[in-house]
Amino acid sequence: MIKSMTGFGKSILQLPTKKITIEVKSLNSKNLDLNARIPSQYREKELQMRNTIAKSLLRGKVDFGLYVEITAEETSTKINEAVVKDYIKQLETIDNTGDSTELLKMAVRMPDALKTIREEIDEEEFKAINNALLDALKKIEAYRTDEGKALEQDFLLRIKNIGELLEKVIAMDPERIEGVRERLHKAVSDLKEEVDQNRFEQELVYYLEKFDITEEKVRLSNHLKYFSSTLNSPDSNGKKLGFITQEIGREINTIGSKSNYAPMQQLVVQMKDELEKIKEQLLNVL
Repeated sequence: MIKSMTGFGKSILQLPTKKITIEVKSLNSKNLDLNARIPSQYREKELQMRNTIAKSLLRGKVDFGLYVEITAEETSTKINEAVVKDYIKQLETIDNTGDSTELLKMAVRMPDALKTIREEIDEEEFKAINNALLDALKKIEAYRTDEGKALEQDFLLRIKNIGELLEKVIAMDPERIEGVRERLHKAVSDLKEEVDQNRFEQELVYYLEKFDITEEKVRLSNHLKYFSSTLNSPDSNGKKLGFITQEIGREINTIGSKSNYAPMQQLVVQMKDELEKIKEQLLNVL
């Protein structure tokens, strides 16, 4: 069963004083490329959350976001009273109009007028956050699985099309060989030279062997079966499918170069077109 690397998962956690939203989005990538956006107070847990994501998603360009919305009267930013009072005192020596409101507005905008109190992460809170992260990962896994099913159907269709084109190639091969034989006989007869018939037959067999595609037909058929069986394996292995696709392409190219027969080359072009569509979609497979 294959999975797509494209997916999205979201989980919302409502705590007594805050709402935490976790979002995980993934796109295709050769390896795991994880970008995390986490508030500073949760940075000490970032490595742990990264490891959790890496174990679940394995590959892909992943964006992880943890967003916090305060829903109660709670803030980690406090007014630095001593600093603000000192600013007001200094400002009064410059502006003696007596407008304390304006002086206060100016003072709170000065450096160090506000201080941030760093709070330790409550373990129970982080346990709830971690559960929410696991929930988001389950959702993105379900998304990837559904996308993988759609990809699998497309792959099976393309492989089936290549197999049907291969059957046409196999059916056409005797006609192709006979055509090559006739062209060689005609070429020799046009020379209007006497030739040793036995020697000619030997050379003809040698020449026809260079155009023989029996091995390529067998190997291509086996590669198509191997691709289909790998699709049904328990694990999603896009890299392995990519290697099999390379082998399929090699056999198709060899058939095309050996065919020396326009109708067969047209079939080869159609096989290449189907294979390119497989390659494009394989970029999204985990």
